[in-house]
Amino acid sequence: MKKNLILLFFLLFFSSAAFAAPIEVNFDDGIYHIVLSGDKIKKQIQFVSSPTLITNQEAHNKSGSLLTINTGFFDPKNQKSMSYIVNESQTVEDPIFNESFQSNPVLRQNMKKILNRTEFRILDCDSKFKYEIAQHNSKVDFLCSIQTSAQGGPQLLPNLRLEEEFFVVKDKDGNIIRESASVLHKTARTLIGLKTLEGGEQEVHIFIVTDEHPMDIYEARDLCASYKLDSAMAFDGGSSTSLNYKKIAVVSKQNEDGSGRALKSFMIIKKK
Repeated sequence: MKKNLILLFFLLFFSSAAFAAPIEVNFDDGIYHIVLSGDKIKKQIQFVSSPTLITNQEAHNKSGSLLTINTGFFDPKNQKSMSYIVNESQTVEDPIFNESFQSNPVLRQNMKKILNRTEFRILDCDSKFKYEIAQHNSKVDFLCSIQTSAQGGPQLLPNLRLEEEFFVVKDKDGNIIRESASVLHKTARTLIGLKTLEGGEQEVHIFIVTDEHPMDIYEARDLCASYKLDSAMAFDGGSSTSLNYKKIAVVSKQNEDGSGRALKSFMIIKKK
């Protein structure tokens, strides 16, 4: 009898672990909180871009993704990326070739800051995958290579990098004279962060802050800090904020046909 009880316990334990959902989605007070857990899902995540601007829903359907969110910044006029995107170890979007930087003297003067904005990476470290949030120019660890990544910004945790990544500019007296990406205004936001659990396992935490509960960048940082994340960053937000997962479809800018804003790059979770 005792042996049977022990066997039943192990069967229940391992079966529940085997079927534990790697994607957990909760909604509260206008905010979707998504948690990605386990090692297997790391190989299912890809950052992709589209030759032309498409909606998050279109990217979701085209890729057959389990879950899709918006990622990097882009210029809607020339439809070119303003953020680095890497997929399958290849740089598929390089903002240095976006003529918007050359035609705008302010952007041109601050290109070093913009090109070094924070990105979310999935690293292949001798066939073991791990997540990382770092500035674009940050080197990866020995024996590691970037498998896929998407740049956005600003970094929220461990430190907020507004001036360093050219999201705000201050005058000599410390007064803010320029703002980018509406960081000082309450708006919808797409946020992503990492938490290291006991034993070293990593969790990805994604927050889709909808128009029901708009936040400025300081409130976004505090939201990530409230979940005790080790590191966190923002992707493009405002009218770009988008999520598709099962029957959930979030768009911050809705067109007459109910579709969202056309975007350039996406985080997708491929089916196995």
